[in-house]
Amino acid sequence: MRTKWHFTKTEWADGTLRLLSEEDVEVTHLQPVNQVITDSDEFAFVYLAEAEPGYVYLYLHESTWPDVKRAIEESKMLEVAGTDGTFTLVSFHEEMEELIANIEGNSNYGEEMVEKVERVFFAEQR
Repeated sequence: MRTKWHFTKTEWADGTLRLLSEEDVEVTHLQPVNQVITDSDEFAFVYLAEAEPGYVYLYLHESTWPDVKRAIEESKMLEVAGTDGTFTLVSFHEEMEELIANIEGNSNYGEEMVEKVERVFFAEQR
C-alpha cells in the first residue's frame, strides 16, 4: 500500500526546517528509506518512508523549495510535522544534492520540472 502526504508550507524552528501539511498526518511511526525521488507531474520531490503495511510518500511541493535549498546550503536538518510530533528526513541532503545535480539540464524529468528546479536551485549560477 502507498500513501501520499503533501507538504506545501514551511517554518523554521530552532535551526531546523519543518515541513507542514494541510492534512492531519501522524509521523512518529515512520521509518526512513533514505531515498528521494521526483514526481514531475506534481512538481515535487518525494521523500520515501516506510510504515506498516507499506510506504508513505512525503511530497515536498515547489512552494517549499526555496527553504529546502536554504536548509541544504546551511546544512540544517529537515523534518515533517504531524499531529503526533515530528519525523526527521534522514539522508535528505545527500539524496537531494545528487538528485538536483542529475536534474539540471536533463529533459528526462520533463522540461517544466527541469526549468523549475534550475530556477530555484541554480539561480545564482546563471
